[in-house]
Amino acid sequence: MFQELTSRFENIFRKLKGHGKLTPENIAESMREVRRVLLEADVNFKVAKDFIVAVEKKAVGAEVLKSITPGQQVIKIIHDELVLLLGGSDTPLREANLPPTVIMVVGLQGSGKTTFCGKLAGYLKSRRRRPMLVAADLQRPAAVEQLRVVSQAAGADFFSIPTSTPLEVCRRAIGEARQRSMDTVVLDTAGRLHVNEELMQELEEIKQTTKPHEILFVADAMTGQDAVNTAQAFVQRLDFSGVVLTKMDGDARGGAALSIKAVTGKPIKFIGAGEKVEALEKFHPERMASRILGMGDIVTLVEKASQAVDLQKAAEFEKKLRRADFTLEDFYEQLQSVKKMGPLGQLIKMIPGLGGRIPQDIEMDDGAFVGVEAIILSMTPEERRRPNIINGSRRLRIAKGSGTSVQEVNRLLKQYEMMRKMLKQVGRQGRRSALPFMNF
Repeated sequence: MFQELTSRFENIFRKLKGHGKLTPENIAESMREVRRVLLEADVNFKVAKDFIVAVEKKAVGAEVLKSITPGQQVIKIIHDELVLLLGGSDTPLREANLPPTVIMVVGLQGSGKTTFCGKLAGYLKSRRRRPMLVAADLQRPAAVEQLRVVSQAAGADFFSIPTSTPLEVCRRAIGEARQRSMDTVVLDTAGRLHVNEELMQELEEIKQTTKPHEILFVADAMTGQDAVNTAQAFVQRLDFSGVVLTKMDGDARGGAALSIKAVTGKPIKFIGAGEKVEALEKFHPERMASRILGMGDIVTLVEKASQAVDLQKAAEFEKKLRRADFTLEDFYEQLQSVKKMGPLGQLIKMIPGLGGRIPQDIEMDDGAFVGVEAIILSMTPEERRRPNIINGSRRLRIAKGSGTSVQEVNRLLKQYEMMRKMLKQVGRQGRRSALPFMNF
């Protein structure tokens, strides 16, 4: 997410920090580089221009604090302006005074609306809400079945009338939600390959009839300014209340995220970064600005850890670390916690000072976990508890049982022993990690 953008900003900041004294000349030079970075990231031209003007105005007239260098002062100004550009503060979902809350999801075909509906249902359920997904997309083949599948994955209720009209489906769904005691109705509406009058009329009728409390526009972040232009068309006709950026785990340059709030005036409420139901994040402008500038996002990282980790098991594991007697069974449990938190590459980038320093040609392959799990699960309980008893014949059996090679088994055992020794040394120094995956 924003890896190229982060890398370019870090290069600019490195030059800024190299100046013992800031002058209008070197500030202007830095701002030219920032403008180039923004435009290459496909940020709207006017948005980029206004951003540079705002930063230059504050940077030239800024009083440098004694506790920080002039370069750090400019970096802070860029960070603060970036937060404002992204929305200033996070905007929560609206709720109805009398349930159900109606959320209408709109966007072009292929933007990820249906997948987002499933993720939103999972998000709501984790907050003790009772969502019902409504199949109002009767245009695209298999759209109803796709929503049924994602609703099952999220554990949410589902409603559809395939032989009816989208308007009638939405109208009857609200009454059905009241009967089922559902407190949230999510309307998965139809999209098209491009904005057209037929689509807009259909969506306007649904809006007028259901009077949704939220209208969320789903945009594919990988399409850059095309997503922003489409958002402009939708906001003029529907006046949607918030934006959802999907496919943020792909090759998104960042232009849509940095432009869409300024262009539409509507806040980004969620970002999707993966296909799994749990791969949905509430959008926080300040946290996202920190990520873009290579400062990490430790708050989101801790939140993910708290949701994925069993606190009692974590306490037990901490005691084992102190005694340096953790086993491969413990290692396997920690591996499961890491997987629940999300893709490894995304987690690494949230660690302050580390994410932007990972070379772009190095991929964080979550598929590597599969082989490790297979090897551990091919061991007997006794072998997991006492890896030192694994001799040559046992290694051959484990390799055959896991579909791997003896070399891979040897590598895992060697890494385990190295980590065990490292943690023993860390324990002696009185340090401990606050996050489970950092124990390895």
